[in-house]
Amino acid sequence: MLSKKIEAAINAQINAEMWSAYLYLSMAAHCHAVGQPGMAKWFEVQFREEQDHAKIMYNYVVSRGAKVTLSPIDAVPTEWTSLLDVFESTLAHERKVTALINDLYALTTAENDYATQSMLKWFIDEQVEEEENAQTIIDNIKMIKDNGYGLYMLDKELGSRVYSTPSPLAGKE
Repeated sequence: MLSKKIEAAINAQINAEMWSAYLYLSMAAHCHAVGQPGMAKWFEVQFREEQDHAKIMYNYVVSRGAKVTLSPIDAVPTEWTSLLDVFESTLAHERKVTALINDLYALTTAENDYATQSMLKWFIDEQVEEEENAQTIIDNIKMIKDNGYGLYMLDKELGSRVYSTPSPLAGKE
């Protein structure tokens, strides 16, 4: 059974994950609008991943006999000044999500909720990967600068990204 504090915190995180999904869909739309379909696909995969992150937490709350309470999703940005700006916004957002997950983990420590700590360890590891991926793309864009061929190649590379269902959802979709 989840404490009311942890139930509320996980529900807030579910909302944050859905907001993240909405943000990444907006970023995908922006990339399409500026002629970068590969980068758009990369963000569309991010969109699906964030939805799955919310679903993992949703399933966890249900499995613990608690109640999922969905909240409205706030508006997301729809404009960026450059491709670099889009990915720097991505990294800043992932760092914010990392802080949210860390705060949730700290709450589970204070509440002695070892089961929820165990579930959150997957998210902690996932956030390291998310931040690293965004930083690598930023580094590549900075190296490429305004080289059209370089941007073309990066767009093609990011467009080759394939979606895979996160392991905590395996068999639960």
